[in-house]
Amino acid sequence: MRSPWTAMWALCACFFMIMLDSTIVTVAIPAMLSGLRANLNEVVWVNSVYLLANTVPLLLTGRLGDRFGPKRVLVVGLVVFTGASLWSGLATSPGALIAARAIQGLGAAAMTPQTLSFITRLFPPEKRGLPISVWGAVAGVATITGPVVGGLLVENIGWRWIFLINLPIGVASLAIALVALPDWQPHRALRFDVLGATLCSLGLLLVVFGVQNGQHYHWGPAFGPVTVVHLIIVGLVLLGLFTWRQLSFRRSRTDVEPLVPAGLFTGGTFGAANLTHAAMGFATTGMFLPLVLYLQTVLGLSPLASSVLALPMAIAAGITAMLAGALWTRIGARTLIMCGLLTLAVGTGFLAWLSEPEIEPAALIPGLVVAGLGIGCVFAPLTAAATARLPAEMVGAASGVFNTSRQVGGVLGSAAVGMLLQVGVAFAVPDAARRFAERLPPRYREEFVSRITDAANTASQFDEAPSVPSNVDPDVADIVRRIVLDVFHDGFTVAAKASLMLPIAVLLLGVIAAAGIRVPRLARPKEKVG
Repeated sequence: MRSPWTAMWALCACFFMIMLDSTIVTVAIPAMLSGLRANLNEVVWVNSVYLLANTVPLLLTGRLGDRFGPKRVLVVGLVVFTGASLWSGLATSPGALIAARAIQGLGAAAMTPQTLSFITRLFPPEKRGLPISVWGAVAGVATITGPVVGGLLVENIGWRWIFLINLPIGVASLAIALVALPDWQPHRALRFDVLGATLCSLGLLLVVFGVQNGQHYHWGPAFGPVTVVHLIIVGLVLLGLFTWRQLSFRRSRTDVEPLVPAGLFTGGTFGAANLTHAAMGFATTGMFLPLVLYLQTVLGLSPLASSVLALPMAIAAGITAMLAGALWTRIGARTLIMCGLLTLAVGTGFLAWLSEPEIEPAALIPGLVVAGLGIGCVFAPLTAAATARLPAEMVGAASGVFNTSRQVGGVLGSAAVGMLLQVGVAFAVPDAARRFAERLPPRYREEFVSRITDAANTASQFDEAPSVPSNVDPDVADIVRRIVLDVFHDGFTVAAKASLMLPIAVLLLGVIAAAGIRVPRLARPKEKVG
């Protein structure tokens, strides 16, 4: 009998590509701007459309695995993803690249639930510790190393290779998947809830689109008189109708299968695990935005240098994830999850406390390592808790829900922390301007503060310092040029530190949610990778 670990490596390669492509684009934005002659909004959409297409269909694609078998759905998704990667690498216009990334996101959405579904089918509950820890390590390492790999490729080969690198990985994964993955088929044909799938997809599309692009549209009109807020409200209403419809299946006798079986939430552990997963997605996505901008705009690191600085965090997360997979069956999943969330909160708080305009970047490494230890403690036991003792017919649906919670949490975290950071800059930079203006002659102070305040209130990006006021006498011009950067660096640092408090608060809410997880400790047999 073929070892399940042969199939496991193909699943890890697929999942690595999916997670890598969610973060690898960020460092290539300047190169794509010039290479495609695109504007900033078009390049931002290159990443946004991938996340959107990867998030919205997850509930449906998880159920497709239950209907047609996880191998068939995964192979189709892998072919689509790899083909779209080739299209992305060869795109000659912003529109073509955005379209290719949308198709790539759909391929990723087809694969993601199947990777977890296969793990729960390949390994019995008492032997899932090691494979789930490997799966969790892949998730953490791929997410954090994406910018590093992207920076190396952009600086040495060109931005197109951030997509073309998927071709050899995709072809190798496809060959292994076709040979090594078992072709499980459902014992009975499932009839899909088409109306429920439509309500869910449209609701998620509107909510995720609105939250993801609210700042771009200044939370105002997006399509004619329809504002971003209107889109989010309509999306929430549709999701409410979807929830009502799913609950109605409990009271009706029908052969139509709900998209989210009510039995998933029996006992409360699955629901608590998903709330915790959403909090984790919110925090890990939200904390990186102010940190990366602080490293690049205040400390002056290049995108590659700032990504390399995060490598100790990735290494700590990967090693800890493996250890957590070995320990959760002995200590208990809930204990490790709660300790991991608290450790990540402490690490994030430590980073906020350390961050100052003049600090040496290396001084942040201890805080990054602590945060990495926290991330590594959570993923493996949380995934194990969510999938423990699930019946085979619910594995696909459970995987879709579990991955959707992380993706939606990440979108909310990015939008909320970004908005908080923008508001923080609008307050902190003018406050710093008033303090630093004391270095100027009195007759220049009011104009200096006024112009800095206007720049802070109207800035839509965080990558440029406020401009120097005009009509400055030559004898004070040099002083102004020096302090205008000091003002921006001081104010932005204060805003970044304050915005990191939101992920910490959400992590604490995640600890409360994790208290509802109930997974009995298991006698752990010896496992080996074969």
